[in-house]
Amino acid sequence: MTGVTGRATVRPHELVERALELSGADETAVIVQENSSVNLRWAGNALTTNGTTRGRQVTVVASVDGATGTAAGVVSRSGVAPGELAELVAAAERAARAAGPVEDAQPLVGPGASGGEFEAPPQTTSPSVLDGFAEGLGEAFRAARDGGRELFGFASHTVASTYLGTSAGARLRYDRPEGTAELNAKSPDRLRSAWANRATDDFRDVDVLAMDGELARRLAWAQRSVALPAGRYETVLPPVAVADLLIYLHWMADVRDAAEGRTVFSAPGGGTRVGERLTRLPVRLYSDPAEPGLEVEPFVVAHSTGGAVGSGQSVFDNGAPLERAEWISDGTLRALPGSRYAAGVTGVPSALRPDNLILDAGSSATTEELIAGTERGLLLTCLWYIREVDPQNLLMTGLTRDGVYLVENGEITGAVNNFRFNESPLAVLGRATEAGRTERCLSREWGDWFGRSSMPALRVPEFHMSSVSPGV
Repeated sequence: MTGVTGRATVRPHELVERALELSGADETAVIVQENSSVNLRWAGNALTTNGTTRGRQVTVVASVDGATGTAAGVVSRSGVAPGELAELVAAAERAARAAGPVEDAQPLVGPGASGGEFEAPPQTTSPSVLDGFAEGLGEAFRAARDGGRELFGFASHTVASTYLGTSAGARLRYDRPEGTAELNAKSPDRLRSAWANRATDDFRDVDVLAMDGELARRLAWAQRSVALPAGRYETVLPPVAVADLLIYLHWMADVRDAAEGRTVFSAPGGGTRVGERLTRLPVRLYSDPAEPGLEVEPFVVAHSTGGAVGSGQSVFDNGAPLERAEWISDGTLRALPGSRYAAGVTGVPSALRPDNLILDAGSSATTEELIAGTERGLLLTCLWYIREVDPQNLLMTGLTRDGVYLVENGEITGAVNNFRFNESPLAVLGRATEAGRTERCLSREWGDWFGRSSMPALRVPEFHMSSVSPGV
């Protein structure tokens, strides 16, 4: 395999081994991630650009034991050639020696976790993965032109191969393919807009012509426009909007933060809400590295400690095995995500966090069936520009976008204006009265960081639309 920089020929596992040999730290973990990607972009019913990229990132975690405790230094760099490896390792060691002691220090993981063949070359993608999609896109362009609408969007496919080694003896590897397609349809006057996306591993399950047909139907709904004031409305949230809310809820569900009284999972008066019934629906919320169709690394890959996204992770957990984690079962909170250190100091049921999330209510109902059962309410397309307002109760604000529709007597009767909403994801889950079938989806807001989720549609009474938004 040719090195990413073109300056040398070296395999990723060799970079891991060389970095470990070069390290003079007490303990060292090395992560090498090779990425290859292809993409298509289009606008106004015509392809605009396409491209391929290759990339490499190397992360070195060095830890040293000083007089006052263990300190860690983490340095990540892109496009690292073999001749640059010694300086990268030295930089991580300097960072460790300059840092103060950390409380989450744990012995690094040795052999034991399952992983792929460590010395195998990384998997790569190629433009051919998009051949069938591009053919369907051409048909969609013709249908859109005939129907008087314009299509915009992009599709991308990436394969990330991760190699992880520790000075304790762990040697782990995993290949993850990931694809996304986003399609936006607009009326020629740009006053009506509809959007849809798909998550995929290989694009064989993406029917872009069917996506265009769905958007054409939504644009037809929007030929009638209804102005509604801010207020509380019964709302059907499709799976993508449920993912927009629950992924952030999952990120903020850290066991130590909850035990210390800082989050919505903290119990009044002390402790956590583990064991409390959170929703009347008999839902299960879980993560599982072996979930069919949503497979992820069966071991921890942590490029940093803490942080708002993936809160509670620790670089000392690199290589630790990941198993199925049941966060909520039968509507009751069973465990919270946390590092090995946090699990030890809190004594609260917790688990390491696999990189996927599934909500299942045991229902087979479609989103269309939830709509048919709605006397009067709203159907959202997605949520957008979501931001946290109050971490104590996880109050979020954000906007609706690309289609909010009025439901009357079980039928869509028109499009309404966009809104700003104020809601807590946990409160939304707690108020939900009906759920649909679980299906793979891709959060519009968080999909770039968290691409593996399956969610049902939810019926939520009194969803709070706090003000009217002028956005399309």
